[in-house]
Amino acid sequence: MAGVGARGRNGRRRAIAEINMVPFIDVMLVLLIIFMVSAPLITTGIVDLPSVGKAQQRPPRVVEVVIGADERLQLRVDQQDAGATTLPQLAERVRRAQGDHADAPVVISADKGIKYDLVVRVMDTLQRSGVKRVGLAVKQSG
Repeated sequence: MAGVGARGRNGRRRAIAEINMVPFIDVMLVLLIIFMVSAPLITTGIVDLPSVGKAQQRPPRVVEVVIGADERLQLRVDQQDAGATTLPQLAERVRRAQGDHADAPVVISADKGIKYDLVVRVMDTLQRSGVKRVGLAVKQSG
């Protein structure tokens, strides 16, 4: 007579080391059905992105930092060339160019092939020195 479990030398039954997968599969199927039913009911997040438009009125003074293809920095004040500068001198030169208009916007214009790291360092230098309005110049398509 063959017994249900395996018997050892002493005649005692040995535990069978098997995992019953049926309850696990049942739980997974129930979770799958719940997610399939609830997925269409979830609303997706809507991000309202700003659009690039034309300013209604040009500020009285605009300071522009131009990063050329050779990674050299140039400074322009109201479309007038104010000369070359370096990153350590940039904050002081921009503050002098702003003059009495401390809230004058500073626009960074960079060549398309410039490393993003340099643009971020320029922005960081300006913001750490207390320049309030720093932006990026973009080319409008169309």
